[in-house]
Amino acid sequence: MTGLAVVWLTGPSGAGKTTLARAVHQGLVAAGRTAVVLDGDDLRASLSRDLGFTKTDRDEQVRRVSELALAAIRAGEIAIVALISPYREARARARALLSQDARFVEVHVDCPLEMLLRRDEKGLYRRALSGELPAFTGISDPYEHPPRPELRIDTSRSSVRESVQQILKLLEVSSLSDHG
Repeated sequence: MTGLAVVWLTGPSGAGKTTLARAVHQGLVAAGRTAVVLDGDDLRASLSRDLGFTKTDRDEQVRRVSELALAAIRAGEIAIVALISPYREARARARALLSQDARFVEVHVDCPLEMLLRRDEKGLYRRALSGELPAFTGISDPYEHPPRPELRIDTSRSSVRESVQQILKLLEVSSLSDHG
């Protein structure tokens, strides 16, 4: 792989962003690369615990994560971002900032609603569909699909291993251990 990269995994809750981020991290480490995972749920529990789910707060979350990714790539790490990041404009700002220092690879992690409902371990979709959980991305709040991502993965059709291989191939990382 030439140079540094930011792998920006965007998609609805439950689509598999965190799972893929962790598996891509394992693949990169197995190939001798240094990488860091910046996961939206983890960051909301710490750095962004002051943010809610308004458009302004979601855009601020993208901005903060972009700054963390920039610090990571400037430290020589590949940044793997797993963040719903529902708005095109905020993702475009992240791309503009980060592509100055690294290759920006947007991966749209998608999954049909029927499958998301089946995977809904936390009951978020059920609560959103009943109106109990307002401003839920993809139900009562929009998710703006990326118009031209570098890669689109439908996790209802691709295994984690197949998906990771696609991402690593895009990053030009040839070796993948049996992780993921």
